[in-house]
Amino acid sequence: MGQLRTSDVRQWPVGHFTSGYVALALRRKAQSGAFCLARATLANATETRALTTDDDSKVRIACIQMQPMVGELATNLAHSLDLIQQAVAQGARLVVLPELASSGYVFRSREEAFAASETIPGGPAVTAWSEIAAKHGLHLVAGICERDGTKLYNSAVLIGPKGYIGTFRKVHLWNEENLYFEPGNLGFPVYHTEIGRIGMAICYDGWFPESYRLNALQGADIVCVPTNWVPIPGQAQGREAMANTLAMAAAHSNSIFIACADRVGVERGQPFEGQSLIVSYTGWPVAGPASRDQEEIVIADVALGEARRARNWNAFNQVLRDRRSDVYDEMLGSDVKRGWY
Repeated sequence: MGQLRTSDVRQWPVGHFTSGYVALALRRKAQSGAFCLARATLANATETRALTTDDDSKVRIACIQMQPMVGELATNLAHSLDLIQQAVAQGARLVVLPELASSGYVFRSREEAFAASETIPGGPAVTAWSEIAAKHGLHLVAGICERDGTKLYNSAVLIGPKGYIGTFRKVHLWNEENLYFEPGNLGFPVYHTEIGRIGMAICYDGWFPESYRLNALQGADIVCVPTNWVPIPGQAQGREAMANTLAMAAAHSNSIFIACADRVGVERGQPFEGQSLIVSYTGWPVAGPASRDQEEIVIADVALGEARRARNWNAFNQVLRDRRSDVYDEMLGSDVKRGWY
């Protein structure tokens, strides 16, 4: 059967115990002959502290569905602050705004996009969002037109009660975004915050399963998705947004929460889908979808820690560890480091 080496066993924390033992069931990888952990069973053990309890991981999430106006920076910012304030009044601790919430979406030229951009974190929108987050002890994810030197990025910022935390740059650009923006070059960072592990994606990123998978592999509890969904080719009139189905599938197959904040309205002839929603790790919406054409705030109470525990579907299957990394690259060709999942 071969000698079992320490390196053959993938270890992860399972809690703290006063007595008893953990029985490990091992299986041999078909290709390499190495052993890997298939199952852990507690015997005669008394758990003294779970890794995460429902109480300490509960968060009220608000996805703000709004209608920015292209180029109207001051108006958009003021409107976003008003809607954030409304979400706070309803108890929200994590707020998600749409893609390019500060600038609008349908630019006519790169010059117009450049004029609607700002640097991160020192620009006016990030500064104002940071102030309201600090005032209310809030975490906020918002879409923004980012300027870095002479380059523009379709970005999202994560802001916490203590200020700016980090940036995500949209990896997969849609349609004429390719004329104005650079493809994202920061990968899919996951940020450890007081309320949980937060990842981000933007709109068309959601059509690529790798976007959510890389977030999950780095330990994300929730992926926040600022978006500007539009009708896609082949979509029948009045059908639900394809993006909702994709978000539900990704939440289920990765056991993560997904919070999508879309915009509404028609901008320079381009209609938007609305239908913002918050999806549980089960794959089913816990709030939304919202309307197709009205500004509104979609709110759900979730226990983020549940997503990690729920990845163990039964005694034999864990949705992320069951992946066959002997058949395909464990991290999908990226250079990100695997987190605890």
